[in-house]
Amino acid sequence: MTVHFIGAGPGAPDLITLRGRDIIASSPVCLFAGSLVPKEILQHCPVGAEIVNTAPMSLDDIIDKIRAVHEQGLDIARIHSGDLSVWSAMGEQLRRLRQENIPYSITPGVPSFAAAAAALGNELTLPGVAQSVVLTRTQGRATPMGSKETLANFAKTGATLAIHLSIHNVANVVAELIPHYGEECPVAVVWKASWPDEEIVRTTLRNLESRLGNHISRTAIIMVGHALGTDVFNESCLYAADYDRRYRPQSSDSIFHDLAD
Repeated sequence: MTVHFIGAGPGAPDLITLRGRDIIASSPVCLFAGSLVPKEILQHCPVGAEIVNTAPMSLDDIIDKIRAVHEQGLDIARIHSGDLSVWSAMGEQLRRLRQENIPYSITPGVPSFAAAAAALGNELTLPGVAQSVVLTRTQGRATPMGSKETLANFAKTGATLAIHLSIHNVANVVAELIPHYGEECPVAVVWKASWPDEEIVRTTLRNLESRLGNHISRTAIIMVGHALGTDVFNESCLYAADYDRRYRPQSSDSIFHDLAD
């Protein structure tokens, strides 16, 4: 048997990958993070599948369940929201599985920051404005941050910031970022990206606190950076006519020749 970790995407049920959908459809047992994974994802489970909501379970409970299913020789679809590479609590589960020699696979999902950028209609890396995206968060009750992993340090780079799990800490976010980005730096908060009730707030660092409604309390990403609010940027070399690229023919004649072939 194999434990198949699957990133279910940011919320919209049709943003799961084909691979993830097919693995779910072939797994007789499904463990899903019920607090964030949309119930529509479970429609892909085969008829008669055992479906377990892990939201109220401890890590020990989850591993005990996996161990019991492993002893039956059955595959498990272990479904998390978003993508598994960040803030998914997958790492601690994998460590336990390795200790017990239980095999696993990982299928990535659409990350929430990508869904937020799509909702905003933005590319986060614009030539001459920002060429890096930092995925980060502020310190929470359960998870401390490294001493050098501060918003101020990341802000010094001028990168576009995608700040997760921090909407409750927005006052500190603003205080740390204004000295580096300025009060008028564009900010967007995307709440429940790709869900039916998705909501977007576009504002500036100076006005961020006053623009947020009380209902925006979880599953919100704070996007900060000058790439969010400008049409003044250089065009890339990717499609420049005079840029020598390996895959670009040198003339229109060669383009038509290739098509004829």
